[in-house]
Amino acid sequence: MSSRTLDMALAGCTVVVAADRRAGDLANALERRGAKVYRAPALSIVRGADDDALLQRTRELIAHPPDVVVVTTGVGFRGWMDAAYEHDLAEDLSAALSRTQFIARGPKAHGAIQQAGFVADWVAESETAAEVGEYLLTTRLEGRRIAVQHHGSGADGLDALLASAGADVVALTVYRWGPPPDAAVVARSVAQAATGEADAVLFTSAPGASEWVRSAEHHGALTTIRERAARGRLLLAAVGPITASPLETAGLRATQADRGRLGSLARCVIAFFGEGGAAPSLVTSAGEMSMRSGGVVIGGEFLPLSRTAASALGALFDAGGRVLSRDEIAASAPRAGGNAHAVEMAVARLREALRGFEVVQTVVKRGYRLAVEESA
Repeated sequence: MSSRTLDMALAGCTVVVAADRRAGDLANALERRGAKVYRAPALSIVRGADDDALLQRTRELIAHPPDVVVVTTGVGFRGWMDAAYEHDLAEDLSAALSRTQFIARGPKAHGAIQQAGFVADWVAESETAAEVGEYLLTTRLEGRRIAVQHHGSGADGLDALLASAGADVVALTVYRWGPPPDAAVVARSVAQAATGEADAVLFTSAPGASEWVRSAEHHGALTTIRERAARGRLLLAAVGPITASPLETAGLRATQADRGRLGSLARCVIAFFGEGGAAPSLVTSAGEMSMRSGGVVIGGEFLPLSRTAASALGALFDAGGRVLSRDEIAASAPRAGGNAHAVEMAVARLREALRGFEVVQTVVKRGYRLAVEESA
């Protein structure tokens, strides 16, 4: 793949980031490849809700260092370190944890441990609290002091499990999940995903994915989103298997990043829409064609289209070369208009926008079709 192809891999794509955590980093990586990115966090992170208890327990851990620290989320662990710095406890905490065994629930937690200057002794492959618990139960826990940093959804059963095995458990709650910053923005992202105005929706946490699915169901868009995702016309990408779980439970086709990190999530999107990727395509008389919400790629060239033109062409694309009547186009692509004359005008404008690519054919007395030679 040439550098130019890579740089334009997401040209015409609209990507929704349904996350709050590090959304800016993810958006920047995608925008550099030509995407238009919208942030629609389905949940917010409420910081400071447990500040007093957190500081008290931090001082307790400095006075009586833990044998084990369980890190369940990268953002939570970084938040704990930040709180220690803000209250001039960082140096004392680092010294207290110098001989502590660190257990990470997944790669993001592992990265945060390394970033803070510590070494992770064990990392759960499944990214689940259950696997962490199973691993710790293989060791002698009686009398051992274990600090558990919890994720935003609250208790995950680890405290009770470890305490029942005789451990002295210190719970650390660094942040909690709150309502979305703007519910209207989330509703808009759901509508974009359902109507074809978005090409991908990205998720970085299971609670956020669950809330987004709930919003889609509430607004009556879940069935349409499920159909678009099943056809490959909408990419639903998750940072890992835990994050993907609520999507899959809802019957949504989800793609998982290879390594459970934001960089991998961005590369997953680029690979899907890039040359040779998994995005649906058709071989037409003008070359290979694939759709974007903002236009079409034909023979490797991106052509921007209006929403009306993209809607009409998208309906023909989904038909895969089958003839669509004007009424069928109007039903599948509402932006093209509600009657035969409006559809004719939309197709005429579409042909103009295609700049000489003769891919939309008129079938006399029947309607229109794409000049498809074979499926790619």
